[in-house]
Amino acid sequence: MGGNAVSGNRRSKKSEGRQARSEGRSRPDSFVVSKGLNVRRSEGKTRVPIFRLKNIAGFFLLPVAWVWTASFFGLFKREASRSTFWLSEEVWFFGMGVAAWLLWFSWSLYRRGEPHGMRLYVMGHELTHAAWALLCGGTVEEIRWGREGGHVITNKPNVWVTLAPYFYPIYSVALVIVFAVALLFYQYYPDWSRWVVTPLQLWFAALGASWAFHFSFTVWMIHLGQSDLRMHGNFFSIVLIYIMNVVVLSLHLVLVIPGGGFLLFWGELLRHAEDFSEVVWQFGLECVRRM
Repeated sequence: MGGNAVSGNRRSKKSEGRQARSEGRSRPDSFVVSKGLNVRRSEGKTRVPIFRLKNIAGFFLLPVAWVWTASFFGLFKREASRSTFWLSEEVWFFGMGVAAWLLWFSWSLYRRGEPHGMRLYVMGHELTHAAWALLCGGTVEEIRWGREGGHVITNKPNVWVTLAPYFYPIYSVALVIVFAVALLFYQYYPDWSRWVVTPLQLWFAALGASWAFHFSFTVWMIHLGQSDLRMHGNFFSIVLIYIMNVVVLSLHLVLVIPGGGFLLFWGELLRHAEDFSEVVWQFGLECVRRM
């Protein structure tokens, strides 16, 4: 799954399949093949692999990860203290969707050693690679997927294209688009007040299940090991994936806060960024005093 960005060397899918079966579990693979790239060696020069430089850059992203995480939980704690937050249908049905999928995912792992929905995940994974390649101004020459894996051939195998499936919940985005289109015809809908469960409540449950689908498969595939991450450096990739997933979660949170959610979250970001800067400043002063 992991969208391996390959420039030159690929492992045999048959040998990988045999290895996966010998381990007693399926290990689907996919890759982003870069087209039109001309890589030359510089004779007599020492070159540092780019993934090592990116791993160093990953350390500089840690403050961003901390500030964004603290801001998310700060706003969540603030909103959770209000009783109306837990009574809202958005939170209840979104949470039920998340719980339902995670239970099903865990049960399938326990019974089969691998989760249900693998083909659906691989399809979404490859479509995400393709969509982000187009968004980055690239072209997609070929896209294939199946239960054992898939691949995308593009001329834009950059970090966003390669890592997008790990932070971009494509099925959740599809549900949001469906919801936006449905709003255009809302006035033609019948009266739902007599129904036990309304379409809006079902939509929130589906949104929760789709996000949990993305989250569970992302964690599972990273656990198995993906060449997408190795291409850009495992540490850098995991830090970036974590940050982007927290960003998506934060967006979910501000959308369910009635009025001013974005402004409240912006305030949390500024407050925690200032707190972090103060800690770094005080630490620096202390180091200078001890010298």
